Order: sequence, then structure tokens, then C-alpha cells
Amino acid sequence: MGLLGETVTQFLIPLAALVGIAFSLLQWFLVSKVRVSGGSGLDNGYKDRLIEEDEQEEGIDTDAAVVKCAEIQNAISVGATSFLFTQYKYLSIFVLVFSAIIFLFLGSAKGFSTKSEPCTYNPGNLCKPALANAIFSTVAFLLGALTSVLSGFLGMKIATYANARTTLEARKGVGKAFITAFRSGAVMGFLLASNGLLVLFVSIHLFKLYYGDDWEGLYESITGYGLGGSSMALFGRVGGGIYTKAADVGADLVGKVERNIPEDDPRNPAVIADNVGDNVGDIAGMGSDLFGSYAESSCAALFVASISSFGVTHDYTAMSYPLIISSMGIVVCLITTLFATDLVEIKNVNEIEPSLKRQLLISTVLMTAGIGMVSFFALPSEFTIFNFGTDKVVKNWHLFFCVSIGLWAGLVIGYTTEYYTSNAYSPVQDVADSCRTGAATNVIFGLALGYKSVIIPIFGIAIAIYVSFSLAAMYGIAVAALGMLSTIATGLAIDAYGPISDNAGGIAEMAGMSHKIRERTDALDAAGNTTAAIGKGFAIGSAALVSLALFGAFVSRAGIKTVDVLTPKVIIGLLVGAMLPYWFSAMTMKSVGSAALKMVEEVRRQFNTIPGLMEGRAKPDYAMCVKISTDASLKEMIPPGALVILTPLIAGTLFGVETLAGVLAGSLVSGVQVAISASNTGGAWDNAKKYIEAGASEHARSLGPKGSDCHKAAVIGDTIGDPLKDTSGPSLNILIKLMAVESLVFAPFFASHGGLLFKLF
Repeated sequence: MGLLGETVTQFLIPLAALVGIAFSLLQWFLVSKVRVSGGSGLDNGYKDRLIEEDEQEEGIDTDAAVVKCAEIQNAISVGATSFLFTQYKYLSIFVLVFSAIIFLFLGSAKGFSTKSEPCTYNPGNLCKPALANAIFSTVAFLLGALTSVLSGFLGMKIATYANARTTLEARKGVGKAFITAFRSGAVMGFLLASNGLLVLFVSIHLFKLYYGDDWEGLYESITGYGLGGSSMALFGRVGGGIYTKAADVGADLVGKVERNIPEDDPRNPAVIADNVGDNVGDIAGMGSDLFGSYAESSCAALFVASISSFGVTHDYTAMSYPLIISSMGIVVCLITTLFATDLVEIKNVNEIEPSLKRQLLISTVLMTAGIGMVSFFALPSEFTIFNFGTDKVVKNWHLFFCVSIGLWAGLVIGYTTEYYTSNAYSPVQDVADSCRTGAATNVIFGLALGYKSVIIPIFGIAIAIYVSFSLAAMYGIAVAALGMLSTIATGLAIDAYGPISDNAGGIAEMAGMSHKIRERTDALDAAGNTTAAIGKGFAIGSAALVSLALFGAFVSRAGIKTVDVLTPKVIIGLLVGAMLPYWFSAMTMKSVGSAALKMVEEVRRQFNTIPGLMEGRAKPDYAMCVKISTDASLKEMIPPGALVILTPLIAGTLFGVETLAGVLAGSLVSGVQVAISASNTGGAWDNAKKYIEAGASEHARSLGPKGSDCHKAAVIGDTIGDPLKDTSGPSLNILIKLMAVESLVFAPFFASHGGLLFKLF
């Protein structure tokens, strides 16, 4: 036994989750102190005078600007809320149908029997009937779906609450605005990490009331939690991604390229839709996505542990190792957040990005120490791990290395992504430089950058997989994925910070604030672009590890001894699996393209038919553009979603478990490459454009002000990159995970009834 007793563990895990929730509410309270209403929302008169003098030099009426801020914030919030509610209405139908499918498939695996069965892994013991597994897996699926939706929705709420407050704080200086944006991101990060942990912990305890000593059945049904989380994330990501990019591409093409007006100009009819899109795509989508990864890596680790010595000897503390790691992560991230908000003050624009990078480094270093403590106290010094039919002897320091290598691989992926997408380094500056000769060379350079950026992350993931598998078999890979996600609260905070700053800049432009403020919000936004790319890197890297862990659990559960690449059944699966990410990307890219086409036509129509719109005398019809984005995304998210959800069901039922194993391996191998290159290419094009616009260096100024030929070429690159970095790339990691976790949940059915075609012929 480990040194931590069962009672202590049962007390510590929920305590950490509640501390995380309390901390996020505290951050929310601190953000809410910035008032958005008439008057300038600041407390002391002296500062008011300073700010007003600053703005009166440029002839701006501050009170009117503040009122305008509040109006715009309200419009964005209403738009985002109504879109998410409409989306959830459609998704509730999907959830009910899919719950029925889970119940029917799993129940029929043993003909809906209500008799206790011999256990799959310990035939000597009796386990609960298949019908119970069907019912509890369905319940876990519903819980996961609900938590995922809640994570996305709460994130969107805080982001739309904080965007105007960040704009108003930017008047006091860049440091204040940074803290407001970062705190709001932290609200989302901590709420999500804590909620995910708490719901999982409570579910396990409620399921225990029925399952009692049958841990194998208990943790097998808990895998439904990960399935629910990821299936919601898929639709959230794809739907949100199509929404945000249709608006963004439409606004950019007509506004910047044709009409030559700034990015968030209030005369542009698509501007509200664009800002709403940042919240539903980047925030709600990202929140659900990382929650899905987190739920699945926990489920994969728990499932493998339940059939290892932890589960057999009923060592509760060791069994809860994945949950204790996550609890430790919440505490570590809490300390890390204080560095950004309270311990170190930001005075200059160029301190923003280093401060965000420091967050990653501090949390990784502290977490390494935390993992050491947890591994020493929670685990017995020696135990066995299930390894495809044999038992592997593992020591507690082996698991310390497994989790740590996942954690550090995450940091390597984060820093590599930053190097390739931040305009402080040569790769993006080269892309910007290639705009001299037009859009074509910009596109060529950008694509090359994306392909090249795959190299280091893949080596990082490969080393993590080799080391963790050698030390602790499939369990090692599952906890390595958890290690990468253990600092999820910090990762999400720096990720959500991006869209919040982006919105803040948009609001400053629309409210007609002074040039100085716009410069500050632009600086926050450029750093946010890079952190968003880092967040996507984490999501993709963890998805690769999670998916492999789930794959291992699926292979164990389906009773396959080895997956032999030389058999035709497997090789056809591999080929088809490797093709799926391309098919999926084709669907999402085309959806963005056709939705953007409608948007461009509508924006042009308004510019041509509304008299006085360009002169600023008439208001555009924002609602029409919001409607176009909403309708397009809800209609277009169904085919890609169906592709991902139906593939494992069809492959497993018709072709059997070996072919399905091939499909999973193929989609993992090609999906990771496509996802990383798409995300980084898009991020690099976006920051190359920002690099030219900011004109911070001699080189950037030589490429021209906004509106120059160089800048227009950069805008075209950015527009092509939009669906790559915000729709296809980030959704692919969900494709990889979702197919794997779905195969694991349905494994009992596939094992007993799969492969119909091969049985016939």
C-alpha cells in the first residue's frame, strides 16, 4: 500500500476541486470590480482626469466611448449565448439518440442478460451483468456530455463578460489590461479542471454503490464519461469553428482587401459576428475539447489500472493515482497563476509574451515536484500493470518518469509551436518577408513552415511514448497523457486569454477609442495568437497520447493479442484510417468556404445598398450576418460529426476488431501530422500579418503600412490560414480521440458480434 490512506485520498481529491472552484470565483469577483457603465468606471478622480486628458488630445468623448463599449459587449454576449443555445438544442437530440445506441449495442453484447458473468480478466470472480454495464455507460456518457457543454458555456460567459472590461482597463496601461484578460482566462481554466475532476470523482463514488467490489465493470462503464465529453467537443469545435471563420473571412475579404477599412471597423456588417465567433469557437470549443482530453486520459488510465494489481487488490489510493495527479495540478496552477497576476507586474508591451511563456515553465517545474510527491505517497513501491495478457512489474518511480515525460513533452511542444508561430522569431518574419512578391510566395512559405513545424513535436511525442511504454506498458502512456494535461488550468488560462484580448481590441476599435489604446490591445492580441497556437499544440500532443492509451485499452478489452500489420484485415483499416483526417478536413474547409461565400455576398450587398454606410452615417445590419454564420455552422457541423461518430461503429460491426484497430492506428498517425501543420501554418500567417501591421521593427516598416500591397498579400495568407488553424486543425485532435474512446466503449459489442462481413464470406 502507498502511504496515503483511503480516507485521506477521498478527502483530498474533492478538496482540491473545491479549492479550484473557489479560486476561479475569486478571480471572477476581481474582474467584476471593473465597472462597465456610464462614467469611466474607475474609482479615483485623479486617474480619471489623466485618462480623459489623454483621450481629449485626440478629440474623443470618453463617456460616449464607455457607453458604446457596454453596448457592443452586450451585443456580443447576446449573439454568443443565442448561438450556443441553438447549438445545444440540436445537440440534445443527438445525445438522446446516441444514448439509445450505446444502451442497445452494449446491452445486446450478451443478449440483455441480467445474470452475473465471470469477469473478462479474472474469470474466477463474478462481475455485474452486461445490462448494468449498458445502463451505467449510458449514464456516464450523459454526465460527460453535460459537463463538456457546461465547461464550454461557462467559458463563453466569462469571456464575453471580460472583453469590454479589458478594453476599459487598457486605458490605465497595458499591465492592467493584461491582468484582467488573464484573470478571466484563469476563471475558465480552473472551473473546467475542477468541474471535470469533481464530476468524475462523484460519478465513481455513485457507481460504486451498485458495483461494490466489481471494479473492472465500474471503470469500464466510466469510460462513457470520456465519450460524452469528446462527442460534445467535436460538435462544439466544428460548429464554433465554422461560425467564427465564416464571419472572419467575410469581414476580412470585403473590409480590409476591397474597402480598405480597419479590421474591426463598426461600418463592417460582419464585425459583430466575427467577435461572437471568437467566443463560440476559440473559447467554448477549446474548453470542451480540452475537457474531453482530460476526461479520456483519466478514463483510459483508470480502466487499465482496474485490470492491474491496483484493481485486483482493491488498493483505492493507488487506483485514484490519475485523480490525485489532477488534484495536484490544480494546486500547482493556482500558485503559478499568482506569478502572472500578483507577483510580477507588466509595464511594457514586450513583457507580455515572456510572462505567458513563464507561466508554462513555472507550472511544469512545480508540477514535476508535485508528481514526485504524489508517486511516492500514493503508490505502493512495487505493483503489476496489465500488459496485453501478461503482468508487468512496475515500481513507483517508473510512474513518476512516465507522468513527467508527458509533462515535459507538452512543454517542448508548446515552445516549438511558439517558435514557429510567434512574430518575434525568424520563421514568421521570413513568411512576412515573402509577402513582398505577393500572396503566392506567402502561401508557399507558410505551408512549408507548417510542414516543418511537425518535426520536433513528433519526436517529442515519440520519445514520450517509447519511454512511458517501456516503463509501465499502456498505463504508462495513459498517465503520460495525464501529465501533459495536468497543468490544464494554466494551459487554458493562457489559451482563453487570446480570444478575450482579440475581442477587447475589436471593442476598442468599434467604440472609437484612441489610437494608444488600440495599440495596447493589439499587443495583447498578438501575444494571444501565439498562446492560442501553444494551446492547440498541447491539445494535439495530448490527443496523440490519449488516443494511443485508449487504443491500448480497446485492444485489451476486445481481446486482441497482437495487431499484425501484415494481415489484409489490418492493412485496409490502416489505409482507410490514415485517409479519414483528409476527408474530415475537406468537409470542414469546404464548409467554411461556402459559408464565407454567403457572408462576402451579404457584406458586399450591404455596402452597395445601404446609403451612407461607408461614410458612417448609417448603421449596418449586423443581425443578418450573425444569422448567416449561425445557420451555416449548424447545418455544416453535421456531416463531419457523422463521419467521425459512424466510422468506428461501421468498421467494428461490419469488419471486426482487427480492422477497427487498423483504422484507429491509421487515423492517429496521419491525424497528428495534419493537425499540427494546419494549426501552425494558420498561426504563422496570422502573425505575419500582425507583424506587418504593427511595424515594430525596421524590417516590418519596410513591408509597408496597412493597405500596402505587401499587407494585402499577408491578409490573403491570413484568410487562407483561418479555417486551417481554427476549424480543421483543432477539430482533428478530437477526431483521433473520439474514434478511440468510442471504440473502447463499444468494444464488448464488437468483440462478441463484430465482423459481420467476414463472417458471411
